[in-house]
Amino acid sequence: MTTVTLYTRPGCHLCDDARAALRRLRAQHEFEIDEVNIETDDALHAAYLERIPVICLDGEHVSDYFLDEDTLTARLNSDG
Repeated sequence: MTTVTLYTRPGCHLCDDARAALRRLRAQHEFEIDEVNIETDDALHAAYLERIPVICLDGEHVSDYFLDEDTLTARLNSDG
Protein backbone atom coordinates (compact mmCIF):
# COMPACT_ATOMS: atom_id res chain seq x y z
CA MET A 1 0.00 0.00 0.00
CA THR A 2 1.24 3.46 -0.88
CA THR A 3 1.92 5.65 2.16
CA VAL A 4 1.85 9.43 2.35
CA THR A 5 3.65 10.69 5.43
CA LEU A 6 2.60 14.02 6.89
CA TYR A 7 5.15 15.52 9.27
CA THR A 8 3.27 17.87 11.56
CA ARG A 9 2.95 19.25 15.07
CA PRO A 10 0.04 20.33 17.25
CA GLY A 11 -1.36 23.79 16.58
CA CYS A 12 -0.07 24.04 13.02
CA HIS A 13 -2.83 25.49 10.82
CA LEU A 14 -0.90 24.71 7.63
CA CYS A 15 -0.72 21.10 8.80
CA ASP A 16 -4.49 21.10 9.30
CA ASP A 17 -4.91 22.33 5.71
CA ALA A 18 -2.55 19.64 4.38
CA ARG A 19 -4.35 16.93 6.37
CA ALA A 20 -7.73 18.01 4.93
CA ALA A 21 -6.31 18.04 1.39
CA LEU A 22 -4.85 14.55 1.84
CA ARG A 23 -8.21 13.26 3.01
CA ARG A 24 -9.86 14.75 -0.09
CA LEU A 25 -7.26 13.12 -2.36
CA ARG A 26 -7.91 9.72 -0.78
CA ALA A 27 -11.36 9.80 -2.38
CA GLN A 28 -9.60 9.52 -5.77
CA HIS A 29 -6.42 7.59 -4.90
CA GLU A 30 -5.78 4.68 -2.60
CA PHE A 31 -3.10 5.44 -0.01
CA GLU A 32 -2.51 5.40 3.71
CA ILE A 33 -1.75 8.56 5.67
CA ASP A 34 0.98 8.24 8.28
CA GLU A 35 0.95 11.35 10.45
CA VAL A 36 4.15 12.00 12.42
CA ASN A 37 4.31 14.57 15.21
CA ILE A 38 7.80 16.09 14.94
CA GLU A 39 7.68 17.13 18.58
CA THR A 40 8.13 13.50 19.64
CA ASP A 41 11.56 13.19 17.98
CA ASP A 42 14.40 15.67 18.53
CA ALA A 43 16.01 14.98 15.14
CA LEU A 44 12.73 15.43 13.24
CA HIS A 45 11.95 18.55 15.25
CA ALA A 46 15.32 20.08 14.35
CA ALA A 47 15.04 19.09 10.68
CA TYR A 48 11.42 20.05 10.02
CA LEU A 49 10.47 22.77 12.52
CA GLU A 50 10.63 25.64 10.00
CA ARG A 51 9.32 23.53 7.08
CA ILE A 52 6.12 21.87 8.32
CA PRO A 53 4.02 20.47 7.03
CA VAL A 54 6.40 18.21 5.15
CA ILE A 55 4.80 15.61 2.88
CA CYS A 56 6.55 12.46 1.65
CA LEU A 57 5.32 9.67 -0.61
CA ASP A 58 6.72 6.26 0.27
CA GLY A 59 9.66 7.97 1.95
CA GLU A 60 10.41 10.40 -0.88
CA HIS A 61 9.96 14.13 -0.35
CA VAL A 62 7.02 15.76 -2.17
CA SER A 63 6.56 19.22 -0.64
CA ASP A 64 7.10 21.58 2.30
CA TYR A 65 4.88 24.29 3.85
CA PHE A 66 1.77 23.14 1.98
CA LEU A 67 0.55 20.12 0.06
CA ASP A 68 1.33 20.48 -3.64
CA GLU A 69 -1.70 18.51 -4.77
CA ASP A 70 -0.74 18.50 -8.46
CA THR A 71 2.70 17.07 -7.75
CA LEU A 72 1.37 14.46 -5.33
CA THR A 73 -1.39 13.44 -7.74
CA ALA A 74 1.11 13.04 -10.58
CA ARG A 75 3.37 10.93 -8.35
CA LEU A 76 0.44 8.78 -7.19
CA ASN A 77 -0.62 8.23 -10.81
CA SER A 78 2.89 7.28 -11.88
CA ASP A 79 3.25 4.80 -9.02
CA GLY A 80 0.37 2.72 -9.95
